[in-house]
Amino acid sequence: MLIFILLLVVALVALSLHLMEQAITRQQLSLMLAGAMVASASAALMGVYFMTGNYMGYVNQLNKTPAEMEEAYESIRWYVEAQAQPESQAYISDSSSAPTIGD
Repeated sequence: MLIFILLLVVALVALSLHLMEQAITRQQLSLMLAGAMVASASAALMGVYFMTGNYMGYVNQLNKTPAEMEEAYESIRWYVEAQAQPESQAYISDSSSAPTIGD
């Protein structure tokens, strides 16, 4: 699919350059504007391709099995639990198990 889109963009750019060359030789502003519109359409096509490619990658990540989702949840569980604690208790540690400087 990427090769097809790249070939289409190359063809659009070639058409754009051809229209602009014809605009210069014939001294017609309308051909120059048409060439600029075709060039902007090819740039927009590449932009849409990259945006949809990123979105499709995101959607493919959503098709995970429950085991994979559980693994992902476990990897961030500690962060979620730390955010759920009140701020006054977030930094309190058990001082009886903490090593002292003299040990």
